[in-house]
Amino acid sequence: GFTNIHRKRVEVVNLSDLARFGDGATVDVASLAERGLIRESCAKVKLLGDGDAPQGLIVKIHKVSSSARRKVEEAGGTVEILD
Repeated sequence: GFTNIHRKRVEVVNLSDLARFGDGATVDVASLAERGLIRESCAKVKLLGDGDAPQGLIVKIHKVSSSARRKVEEAGGTVEILD
């Protein structure tokens, strides 16, 4: 079969998964990999809005759904999109 070697791997994380970080934490690719929420620390990460965001999160990832961004910002946090 055909294997696309140029396919970009995207890891998906839900807001409900970020509860283990606690209020005011900084969430980035390295910290997600460290806690076992993604498999590869070099992968691109997308945050989805399933669940509630802890208060004051600082999220630094590659992609975010509009509902996830809204929930993080409503909880007093910020979202920074990485290249």
